[in-house]
Amino acid sequence: MGWRTWRIVAAGVVAFLTLVPVTLPVPILRELVQERFAVSDFLTSLFMSVNMIGAALSAPIAGALGDRFGRRPAIVVGALLLDALAFVGLALAPHFGLFLAIRFLEGCTHIVALSMVLSLASGARGEAYRGRIMGMVGGGMLLGVAIGAPLGSVIGRSGPLAPLYAGAAVSVGAALLAALVLREHGRESESRPGLRAILPLIRSTPQVALPLLFAFADRFTVGFYTTTFTLYLRNVHDVSSAHIGPLIAVFMLPFALFSVPFGWVAERGSLAWLLCGGSLLYGLGTASLTWWHPDALMWLMFALGITAAVMFVPSLVMTTKLSAESVRTTALGAFNAAGSLGFIVGPMAGGLVTELAMDPADPVSGYRAAFLVAGASEIALATLALVPLRRLEKRFAVEAEPA
Repeated sequence: MGWRTWRIVAAGVVAFLTLVPVTLPVPILRELVQERFAVSDFLTSLFMSVNMIGAALSAPIAGALGDRFGRRPAIVVGALLLDALAFVGLALAPHFGLFLAIRFLEGCTHIVALSMVLSLASGARGEAYRGRIMGMVGGGMLLGVAIGAPLGSVIGRSGPLAPLYAGAAVSVGAALLAALVLREHGRESESRPGLRAILPLIRSTPQVALPLLFAFADRFTVGFYTTTFTLYLRNVHDVSSAHIGPLIAVFMLPFALFSVPFGWVAERGSLAWLLCGGSLLYGLGTASLTWWHPDALMWLMFALGITAAVMFVPSLVMTTKLSAESVRTTALGAFNAAGSLGFIVGPMAGGLVTELAMDPADPVSGYRAAFLVAGASEIALATLALVPLRRLEKRFAVEAEPA
């Protein structure tokens, strides 16, 4: 028997609480990192990047271990408690080298917990309900990212270390909730593949790379919004920081909140058309960003958030459909790793394209080129992936028909 509805909702809350601490320090980076350790802008930015590097490296390994040994609820609890210790360590670190090393470990611990929660949720009920379940948990993830930064801004008024201690407290709360609500659903008694057998099993389904490519591209473009978009508004239109925050929130909140209804749609419609159609619209909107008047950007960001939700849940569901149950945690770990890698590369690519394409006589030129590149990456992927994804869907339909 699958999970009851309240347990699925609780899993979404665990995902939400897991991601909130990750972005709590964002608003107070200057005080927390630059002024505290007297380091450069680059090293201050590295504080955010090294977290994603840890996540990208550890997610597939953690997934493979989860598939091999099981006990995923216990792994979630342990990883969240280690995450809490990492936040305390960040507050107590006496020098910058140790501070960065702990941030790397924090990236490892939170992504391990998140990958296990996603894996548990993917099998919480039958395949017919997977879209709305992944929408619930995926929406919780995105809502945590969206809420973390503004919450950190409020908490940071008490001092630059306050968001770190708050992050530790939230992680402990998430661990307690996970211990109470997360349960395995029948796999504990099944035989599990050995570690040497997991890689061949993954290689036997190379088509799982398709949704991983979308995970990379989606986070790649989000990386442009976290850095290049902010610089564009500040340097070209002199938009205040107080106005930039709400613009990003207007993008993130519908992204999170519409994940559940589009998860329901994914159960009834074509995953390929949802994934590629959402990516195409998202790419077109991103490519057009610098042609919009600043006063109209609120509407564009809201629409982009909705299109991002259209494609996000189908990419999660497609990953679970294309991977065998015995290696699903590994596949979802790879999904998280691909997303983390995209988030690492995106800001760097945005800065590089902006700098190379910038015309001193036209301050918009570099930013326009950057968002054209970001949008084109989504458009190209959606166009090239539609036919193979539709073929896979037709194959699923044939295999599902009764003999």
